[in-house]
Amino acid sequence: MAATRKCQKYSELSTAYLFPAIAVETLGPMNDSEYEFFEILGRKITDMSGDRREVSFLFQRLSVIIQRFNAALFRDTFTLYDDPDL
Repeated sequence: MAATRKCQKYSELSTAYLFPAIAVETLGPMNDSEYEFFEILGRKITDMSGDRREVSFLFQRLSVIIQRFNAALFRDTFTLYDDPDL
């Protein structure tokens, strides 16, 4: 649903731009268009670097980013003090 909302929000952009609506859930699932976008991006990186593992590396990097963000959100749920008034 988030990807659909993003597409609607930016629908007035010129057709000269490619707009992939990237909206990954906190547990990691993404829609088919996002998956295809990252596969194409990974293949283009492969073309430049020559390393066929770039698609896997890209998805691994995305996974780490999601995990770090989840950890930061989880950490922010804790307070520094036990005093409920602070």
